[in-house]
This record gives sequence, C-alpha cells and structure tokens, in this order.
Amino acid sequence: MNTARSEDKLGEVGDSTGAEVPNGSAAAAILSAAVGCFCVSAFGWLGDAVTAAGRFFNFYNPTGALSGVTTTAIGIWLVLWAILARAWGEKSLRMGRVGAVAYVLLVAGLLLSFPPFGDLLQGK
Repeated sequence: MNTARSEDKLGEVGDSTGAEVPNGSAAAAILSAAVGCFCVSAFGWLGDAVTAAGRFFNFYNPTGALSGVTTTAIGIWLVLWAILARAWGEKSLRMGRVGAVAYVLLVAGLLLSFPPFGDLLQGK
C-alpha cells in the first residue's frame, strides 16, 4: 500500500486544473463595505462640523442629520458594491491590497467616529 502523495495541494488557491479561482466578487464586497463604513463616520463628522452639511443630511427632523448620514452612506455602499462586483466579478485580484485599503478605511472611519479625534479635526 502506497500512502505517499506525489504532490500536496493543501494551501494552494485554485481549482483541480490549477487555474486561479476568481475572487473579484469577494473583493468588491470587502472594499465597498469598508467604503460604506468610512462614509458613515465621514458624513457624521461633516454633519457636525459644517452647518450646511448638517442641514443637507437632515432627511427626517426627529433624528436630525443622522437620518441622511446613514441613508447616504448605505446608498454609496450599495452602488459601489454593484459597480465593483460587475467590474471585478470574474477577475482574480490581489486580496492583500484590497484588504490593506479596506483596513485603512476602517481605521480612518473608527478614528472619525471617536469624539476627541473628531473634535480635534474641527478645532474644538
């Protein structure tokens, strides 16, 4: 009985023929979600910092600018996801780069949502 394998395929990305598996749809989802998260924080900060922007984002008076901030950010996320999924759907992309950009956007969004940092940018 021969238990030795001629080639170990563990850890390789690809199908049984050795071709790369398209990951464009996943990359589109990851990057668009990061952009959407950043937009929530950026628009929230902008609505607080600029009076005109606060009025622009006020879609529903009882909630104030938060209604427009979240609605606009969700709209951007969905539109960007659709565009990127269509453009990248069957492609194989470097996920390291996509992940790095997504990570930077998420960290920037987190910083903007932290009140002392947002106040520092506003000069308060």
